[in-house]
Amino acid sequence: MKKMFFLSLALLLYSVISASAENYVKPDQFKQWIETSKPVQIVDIQPAEEFEKHHFKNSIQTNAFPAKSDAEKERLDRILPTLQASKEDIVIVCPRGGGGAKNTYEHLKAKGIPESRLFILEKGVEGWPYKEMFIQGK
Repeated sequence: MKKMFFLSLALLLYSVISASAENYVKPDQFKQWIETSKPVQIVDIQPAEEFEKHHFKNSIQTNAFPAKSDAEKERLDRILPTLQASKEDIVIVCPRGGGGAKNTYEHLKAKGIPESRLFILEKGVEGWPYKEMFIQGK
């Protein structure tokens, strides 16, 4: 009886934690998606100067980092029709894969993008080990 209680409690805790957790894509997996031309929408929220320095090919530039203010969220709202018209997975790219990416994830989810399509690039641009894959600007 005691074991059943603890098992039930553990399952409940797991479901609560996983329900609030964001989906992350590891760099190795995202690299594979790029190399195999997996259809994905890449939503890049880096500030403009960072985006110019390095971004992924076909990224949608939003400059919405850290996606907290109404103005930053409005930048995300501008791309909603593009994201909603697609069935592709969406990878959110930010400087470090932390708060700004989570804010974007939650905002897009609240706007009706299915959570099953939303991913955050783990560790963001700073943690990306394959720098040669970036499109580099100034």
